[in-house]
Amino acid sequence: MRAVIQRVRYGSVTINGNIISEIQKGLVILLGAGPEDSETTVQAMARKTALLRIFEDDQEKMNLSILDVKGEAIVVSQFTLYGDTRKGNRPSFIGAAPPEIARPLVDRFAEVLREQGIPTQTGEFGANMLVKIENDGPVTILLEM
Repeated sequence: MRAVIQRVRYGSVTINGNIISEIQKGLVILLGAGPEDSETTVQAMARKTALLRIFEDDQEKMNLSILDVKGEAIVVSQFTLYGDTRKGNRPSFIGAAPPEIARPLVDRFAEVLREQGIPTQTGEFGANMLVKIENDGPVTILLEM
């Protein structure tokens, strides 16, 4: 799995002009699944995400997790994180898991975050989405398992 994790002051997902997910302080997580990913990968990735200390404490040090600040999350499936640009100028996405593997993994990742106490919303798998991200910091973390 690959994730781009952004600390946000605001995030939303809009489809066909309708906001389907919206948060204030928290994380927008762009998540891609690979063909070898499993429940074990999902558990490890969700745990790492929940415990990442990327929110500021009273001394303005990144020392708090999303759990500590009682933040929210939006998980957006993003197969393009597996884009391979080593040859030519058009990315190849053959390294991404096919939809029948990726969808349940992305859904399970969001579910595991909820189980850990993080209010979590999602985008819509396979839809053309407008994702608004008001990056706070900016803080952007790349995570791969």
